[in-house]
Amino acid sequence: MSGSLWVWLSAFLTLCIFSFLYKDNPFYRFAEHLFVGTSAGYLIALSWHNTVYPNLYVPLIKEHQYLYILPLMLGLIYLTRFIPKFSNLIRIPIAFLLGWGSGVVIPAEIQTDVIKQIQGTLLTRGMFTRWDNALWSLIILIGVIATLVYFFFSRERKGVLKPISSVGVIFIMLGFGASFGYTVMARISLLIGRLQFLLGDWLHLIK
Repeated sequence: MSGSLWVWLSAFLTLCIFSFLYKDNPFYRFAEHLFVGTSAGYLIALSWHNTVYPNLYVPLIKEHQYLYILPLMLGLIYLTRFIPKFSNLIRIPIAFLLGWGSGVVIPAEIQTDVIKQIQGTLLTRGMFTRWDNALWSLIILIGVIATLVYFFFSRERKGVLKPISSVGVIFIMLGFGASFGYTVMARISLLIGRLQFLLGDWLHLIK
């Protein structure tokens, strides 16, 4: 078995998390609270060193750029959420964040998630060089059109819209199934990694 204290500590916390497979217990809650607390502390330290210090403290305190008082005040207004008498003030920074964020994010989202997706769907360069490329391009085009028809709520699904929307449901289910399968594979990969750690680094039963 391993002689490292850190390996033993990691193995203990791993087993504490795995103990939830039996039932909720104090060992699992201890590991859960430790993980949440450590993550929160790490995130706070990371936010300070990577965001607050270089983008607010240095310009405001060291370089005397007093215009940075405005974002500082907006940030402090968030804390009024914990003061019932002034809790309505939190709407000011939220409104500013939503307005500014929408202006920045929406054009980028349209460019990446709409225009690029349309280009990828309708791209025909090299489509007819191989029959399988042509087939898959046609399937993708049919799936996109059928899915869009399914989400077209302005007209009742009858006539030609009904079978097309049914095809769209099939493609939607295929997409959900692929996403779920990818998520399961990712979780299984994490499980395999923990088992390799327990049986290898801790118990030395495998190499």
